[in-house]
Amino acid sequence: MSKKKTQASAADGKPRARRSIAGNRRARFEFELLERWEAGIVLRGSEVKSCRAGGVTIAEAWVRLKGGEAWLVGCRIAPYEHAAHDQQHEPVHDRKLLLHREELRKMRKGVEQKGLTLVPTEIYFQGSCVKVEVALGRGKKLHDKRETVKKREQDRSAKQARDY
Repeated sequence: MSKKKTQASAADGKPRARRSIAGNRRARFEFELLERWEAGIVLRGSEVKSCRAGGVTIAEAWVRLKGGEAWLVGCRIAPYEHAAHDQQHEPVHDRKLLLHREELRKMRKGVEQKGLTLVPTEIYFQGSCVKVEVALGRGKKLHDKRETVKKREQDRSAKQARDY
């Protein structure tokens, strides 16, 4: 499993904080997440400003590999209300993800296995850049989901008993 970076170093040596914009909790419930990658995303100016305002939804989003590139499909970034009409963006359209060739190769290899898919788990700011965390996931069966819910309830009740 690849390392998950929580902070990166800027050119001046100071760490850049990671500030979450949107998370995909449903992906953690629907999929067993096997491997994760950090990707940049190509956005217009009004899209970045809308991200800063928190107008992003990735609950229905997924990643498509097409022509040696990765595309974020189904992500909704709300229109920025202060942008000029001609500078406005489409709320839902395919957005290109920026990854290294080796990362794309690993993703394609994982997707070619039966039952694996690429899902975005989080969109966040790292410094002034918008990043997407993409995970390779295997769909859970119904009994796996029930086990997840059961374990979560047991953990919650154990914590309540401990706190009481």
